[in-house]
Amino acid sequence: MSDLKATVKETTSNTGHTGFHVEGYEKIEYDFTFIDGVFNTENPNLADCYKKWKRCLAVTDQNIYNVYGQQMERYFEHYGLELKVHKTKIGEKAKTIPTLLGIVDSMNEFGIYRKEPVLVVGGGLVTDVAGFACAAYRRNTNFIRIPTTVIGLIDASVSIKVAVNYGNYKNRLGAYHAPIHTFLDFTFLRTLPTAQIRNGFAELIKISTCSHLDTFNLLDKYCEQLIEQSFGRADGSSRELIEAADKINREGIHEMLKLETPNLHEIGLDRVIAYGHTWSPLHELVPETPLRHGHAISIDMAYSATLANSRGLITDAEHRRLLNLFSRTGLSMDHHLFNEEILAKGTAAILKTRDGLLRAAVPNPIGQCTFLNDVSADEMNAALKRHKHLMREY
Repeated sequence: MSDLKATVKETTSNTGHTGFHVEGYEKIEYDFTFIDGVFNTENPNLADCYKKWKRCLAVTDQNIYNVYGQQMERYFEHYGLELKVHKTKIGEKAKTIPTLLGIVDSMNEFGIYRKEPVLVVGGGLVTDVAGFACAAYRRNTNFIRIPTTVIGLIDASVSIKVAVNYGNYKNRLGAYHAPIHTFLDFTFLRTLPTAQIRNGFAELIKISTCSHLDTFNLLDKYCEQLIEQSFGRADGSSRELIEAADKINREGIHEMLKLETPNLHEIGLDRVIAYGHTWSPLHELVPETPLRHGHAISIDMAYSATLANSRGLITDAEHRRLLNLFSRTGLSMDHHLFNEEILAKGTAAILKTRDGLLRAAVPNPIGQCTFLNDVSADEMNAALKRHKHLMREY
């Protein structure tokens, strides 16, 4: 939720022309609540958000509804709240304007009031598109976010960015629109496919590699257990693993928030959490079968680590430790379409996004970050050739 305070004053330029100067400051505030079992009827937290309206429009992924739909219906029925659910099937190539317009149609049919919050339940793709629909509907409609994947919980939940893809350009159309509340319920991970656990694991490697060594060490120590035991939420998880997972999740989210909140509108373009996001946008959308976000950024991170190692920013041991962690996690580190042409296209695209500078975030050393702006095409291509050679060992 935001509130704008602004002033206006008359001005006179050096040439004698008069005019006005407007200066405004927008207050943005939104909350996070850690809660296991957000749809359990003994937890009224979510229902309390809808008591005023006596109803709720929810937007969710069809797969999520197949698993949790009946529980959602029972929850709202228990609290005497009418529930209407818009179900969507969404992948990276369906993260488009037509998908957004389908959500807008449901909002229109439901008759959403200006301040009435839409409930968005799902992974980062769903929360991105539905959040953008809310940003566009009457220019500003509230929403409440319940992420259900590792990426949704760790990464998408932290940012206020919402967007859709346009052609082969990832998140080319979007806005900055904060939810009024985000409920973080890690029990959703019990039913999340292992492939999606891996996908989200990449975001934790991202933030820890460049900003939080303690979390990186925990990921390195518990890697396989975290994936196999759904971050300690699967039946039979040890107390040690649960405590480690909770520490990873909380510290990962907290670190992301500390880095992002001073720069919610990305006015500052040197962003630590952009590690793995320099060349990855093209990886996601260029292949005929699109790569999951985690695999796309892990290719970028692995290559960026090779580039950093070639420059002496991380040692050979650190470089291998990173590559080994990607390998143990089951994340991609290379792709047959990752070649000099894609490298050049990705570089040209990101230079426009980053105001003419590369600003490639790389570890220096693990747990800290530096930004590279002076990398020539020859150096990038040499690092790519070396990276391809290293990948033969994995």
